[in-house]
Amino acid sequence: MTQVRPRITKAVIPAAGLGTRFLPATKATPKEMLPVVDKPAIQYVVEEAVAAGLSDVLMVTGRNKRPLEDHFDRNYELEEALTRKGDASRLARVRESSDLATMHYVRQGDPRGLGHAVLCAEPHVADQPFAVLLGDDLIDPRDPLLTRMIETSERYGGSVVALMEVPPEQIHLYGCAAVEKTGDESDIVRVTDLVEKPTAAEAPSAYAVIGRYVLDPAVFDVLKQTPPGRSGEIQLTDALRELARADTPGGPVHGVLFDGRRYDTGDRGDYLRAIVRLACEREDLGPDFRAWLRRFVSEDMQA
Repeated sequence: MTQVRPRITKAVIPAAGLGTRFLPATKATPKEMLPVVDKPAIQYVVEEAVAAGLSDVLMVTGRNKRPLEDHFDRNYELEEALTRKGDASRLARVRESSDLATMHYVRQGDPRGLGHAVLCAEPHVADQPFAVLLGDDLIDPRDPLLTRMIETSERYGGSVVALMEVPPEQIHLYGCAAVEKTGDESDIVRVTDLVEKPTAAEAPSAYAVIGRYVLDPAVFDVLKQTPPGRSGEIQLTDALRELARADTPGGPVHGVLFDGRRYDTGDRGDYLRAIVRLACEREDLGPDFRAWLRRFVSEDMQA
């Protein structure tokens, strides 16, 4: 008899990081609120969760993160001002963020790593499978990675990670997965081992774990027993490594191989490139911006 697995409706977004790579801009502004064109980065992530059918979003926050709550709340004074002006277009854009999903918030308190942030979600998630989306990774909506991961979870059970092939010189920035084929689906693999931020020589493959997860609730019990790893933090990678073992309750762990459009907003250079790419593709901004960019590049090459 086929086991009926609970439908995944909840997303967890860790957002307690200090954003030190963007100082001084993030001294008083959460890094998640830095704009990507004309929306804060965190809104793209929530929109991705909603597009995948996740209507319940929990943000794991920390100190100085109140602007996140304000952004996804109603701003009646601003709405009233726009209504008086008859500015229906901007009014709709202001209301968009507060109408996206049912939002919840919990404080991480002591920031002890991604694994600890996920553990903070246990009272809200309870015994249901759930998705985790990291705010530094923006996935283009034309590439429905999270939807594919949810489908994989529903088919195989256990947990699912997103994997992307990276050059050897970059693998030390990520968790890295050892994988084996699962059958006919070329984009689905079985994860047999995970290593957090290995050297190129230590890496079991070229597949890096990027910031999307679909997790079985068994991960909570494993995280409670997971000792601090690198930098004294509780690593989600270490817990997933335990779940990947064949005889571990809550397994197996599968990976979805992703080769689509991903924008890393946690790095200053990639953040700027993400803005340029997304601005170029906007119907309202793209034509003029691309023309200016061509002139700029041409003049720069001649200088």
